[in-house]
Amino acid sequence: MRVAIGSDHGGFHLKEEIKNFLTEKGIAFQDVGTHSTESVDYPDISLNVARTVVSGECDRGILICGTGIGVSIAANKVKGIRAALCHDVFSAQMSREHNDANILTMGERVVGPGLALAIVDKWLTTEFIGGRHARRVCKIADIEK
Repeated sequence: MRVAIGSDHGGFHLKEEIKNFLTEKGIAFQDVGTHSTESVDYPDISLNVARTVVSGECDRGILICGTGIGVSIAANKVKGIRAALCHDVFSAQMSREHNDANILTMGERVVGPGLALAIVDKWLTTEFIGGRHARRVCKIADIEK
């Protein structure tokens, strides 16, 4: 698995924590920015991660901003993206099992690093269960058309 990861300035520190976690777990990732706490526009970073996932260059993506809301809204504008804002482990699990979420979004100002890493771990290790949920994910794709 290869993960695209990005943040704006408000999520930079948490992004760095997650990158360390991915490295320790042996999970390949591509950091698409930002690379400092200097102010940037989160839609640009969201688009970078979303395009990397949709193109198949990476299997999944992680986006972080101050709340996780802005990056989620922006990423979900890209056809083929199902970005899920998760601030607890259960939501992360359900976003994968039921919604086949391909981007996880979080807020650095909302979750601490310990919880964030537990969320990332659950999200990356949970598979889509399909079944009746596959029909619903297909309906989401139909809306995009």
